[in-house]
Formats: sequence, C-alpha cells, structure tokens
Amino acid sequence: MAPNLSHKFGKGLPPEEFVQNMTQNQEAFRDWYNRFEWTNEEDKAFFESLNHRDDLRVLILAADWCGDVVRNIPVVFQALEITGIPTEVLIMENHLEVMDQFLTMGGRSIPVVIFADSGGHVLGTWGPRPAHVQEAMIQFKSENPDRENADYQNNLAETRKEIKRRYGEGTESQAVIISELRELISGF
Repeated sequence: MAPNLSHKFGKGLPPEEFVQNMTQNQEAFRDWYNRFEWTNEEDKAFFESLNHRDDLRVLILAADWCGDVVRNIPVVFQALEITGIPTEVLIMENHLEVMDQFLTMGGRSIPVVIFADSGGHVLGTWGPRPAHVQEAMIQFKSENPDRENADYQNNLAETRKEIKRRYGEGTESQAVIISELRELISGF
C-alpha cells in the first residue's frame, strides 16, 4: 500500500526558497532553469490545464549536492509552476524516513518527485532520472551486485560517464522529462 504523506505537507521548502538556500550548485541549477523551453505546445497546454486540479500536491525529495537534482528539478519546477499545484521540497537528509519509503533499486537516489492527493495518498512518483538515462544505472546495478568487487568503482565511473552522455550536452533531456511527467500525471 502506498504511504500517506499528509503529515509532510507544510514541512518542506517552497521551490524558490530551496533555490535561494542552495549552498552548492546554485548557479548551475539556475542555468538549467533559465535554459528551459517548452518544445511542445500540447505539453504546455496539458500542464496549464492542471490549474483546475486542487486535489493534487507535490513533494520533491532533493539535495543541492546532487547532480541529478541540479539537472532535472529545474524542469520539474518549470512544469509545476504553470499548474498551480502546491509544491514543496523535502531536503533528503532531513526526511530520511520519507526517502526510505521511495528507494530506487534499494538505494537512496534523488530526486524523487512524489505526487499525492490532497489527503496525502501517494498517486505516483518520478525520478531520479529520465528513463533512458536511468537504464544505464539499472544495467550497472544488475551487472555489479557486489560493491566490494575490485571493478565496482571503475565500472561505476564508466556508468556515470554513460549517464552524462545520455543526458546530452544541451537541453534535449528536458522534453523527455516533461513527457514522462505528463504521462504519469495523465494516469490520475
């Protein structure tokens, strides 16, 4: 059964406050935010149409030290801003009990974007990366189950290079994130 997170409503930071309080990667975060553009008018119209949905809430598990947060959450913020859906950021280290309910392949991976109804019932999640990027980590984990293996760190370094390659140099992954969020939200 999905957890109820109503007790976390009002305990997070508004998106603007999260960015203002960043002690790491703030410039890069703002850069990705400012580089966002709607590439599909239908997607933009979909997110704008959510303004009538007063039954949704979003909690985002994040931390300013995380490269995936810096790369992905600016897109999530841009999409959610036009929806009017109340959105809060829970700093992962301060909300480990929530983080541990949303593990990725058994680990604490952020960001996790949690969509809930107004009663706190979780409807769905997105993260930590777009699916085509996350595939590289899924493959790594399946091929490297033993963290003590001599090749583990080298293989992890290679996987991180592949993740970076899959993200691309520009903003191409942003449209993918928008599409994945739209698909998820369309289900509720």
